[in-house]
Amino acid sequence: MTDVTYKVLADLSPEQRADLVKRSETDLSFFIEKVGPIIEAVKTEGDAALVRFGTELDKAKGLTLDNLKASEEEFEEAFTLVEEEVIEAIRFGIANIRTFHEEQAPEPMWLKEVIPGAFAGDRFTPIDSVALYVPRGKGSFPSVTMMTTGPAVVAKVPNLAIFTPPGPDGKVDAATLVAARLAGVSTVYKVGGAQAVAAAAFGTETVKPAQKIVGPGSPWVVAAKRLLSGVIDPGLPAGPSEVMILADDTVSGGLAAMDLLIEAEHGPDSSAWLVTSSERVAKEALEALPGHWANMTEQRVEFSRTVLTGKSGGIVVARDMDDACAFVNEYAPEHLEILSTKAFEYLGSITNAAEILLGTHTPVSIANFALGPNAVLPTSAGAKTWGPLSVQDFMRRSSIGYVTPKGYPDLARNAKILADYEGFSSHANAVSELRKQYLED
Repeated sequence: MTDVTYKVLADLSPEQRADLVKRSETDLSFFIEKVGPIIEAVKTEGDAALVRFGTELDKAKGLTLDNLKASEEEFEEAFTLVEEEVIEAIRFGIANIRTFHEEQAPEPMWLKEVIPGAFAGDRFTPIDSVALYVPRGKGSFPSVTMMTTGPAVVAKVPNLAIFTPPGPDGKVDAATLVAARLAGVSTVYKVGGAQAVAAAAFGTETVKPAQKIVGPGSPWVVAAKRLLSGVIDPGLPAGPSEVMILADDTVSGGLAAMDLLIEAEHGPDSSAWLVTSSERVAKEALEALPGHWANMTEQRVEFSRTVLTGKSGGIVVARDMDDACAFVNEYAPEHLEILSTKAFEYLGSITNAAEILLGTHTPVSIANFALGPNAVLPTSAGAKTWGPLSVQDFMRRSSIGYVTPKGYPDLARNAKILADYEGFSSHANAVSELRKQYLED
């Protein structure tokens, strides 16, 4: 398989090594230029623009001003179209996702006595309205519905709406509607792409505006979020899928190759790298890929082959596992699998990865669909500062302070000293002797 990208880290210049960490949305200039007119059209034309773009860009037939929102009849029909085993798998995943996020949820409020008579803490309350973006362009993703609705429902966001592109028939993917209903979300708009971000930001005749939008999307969606970040909170940077498989000499290269294809099959704009210190593992992975491709559908083979033979995927051989871990941290992947019989030994060396899956029985597939931790993750090296989608992403945090007469004197004295030093006379006056005339005895 000489066409699969194969790199030896020790042979690369600093510039060549830097090229390996680039993602498909690193340069969004093309998309930003194109989405500007889409955003403006939605802002000025409302529903009419959503119908037009759905018809022209998503190739959806039958989309009208009257059916931009999924009806109750469509929800009911969805349960007849989806096989029972799929419905049960969705129930199973939702239950685990909810359990995980219930454990993750913060206490509504906490206060700590920082000095005698003075208390400080945090209070958490749900954001009023959040848009949940569920992509569809390269498949249908009820799992994204499960992952975005799970923490949102636990956070008790009062107004939730799913935005997802319509299919060629002008309808929402049936399994996505099933997942929405089972999760407890009843508002689903047949709107995708940059126009969905614009509709969530500005609202239309049908679409209610939201304060925040979360969920993964194409570079078109990422570009629209960036342009509209002053209007709507764009949430964590979740673009095209990416995976890094970190493998040592204790595992099979064939297994590493199998798991490498999990995210590579999402689309040609995905990123997928196998990083190993073992030439044996690298060679076995190369030899195993044709056999794995033989068991995949033609479209997914095309997507993953494009990734693994291009600039965004392939096999990287490191000098040793320390070198491999250093490259992982430099790359800061969305999904990281540590394939090893001693995976926990490497965990302490990994600082930049949004999701870390340990051992040979924890493939990305399980994490994406059923385990519980959120699979909506930061991409394009966002893991250096961001974490996975969480309950707190759907909540706002307010600091709480309460000072009693007992705690006031020491705080006031120190505050006045600093206020005087910084030259803020009103700050200083508010904690000076002048305040005593207004205070209760």
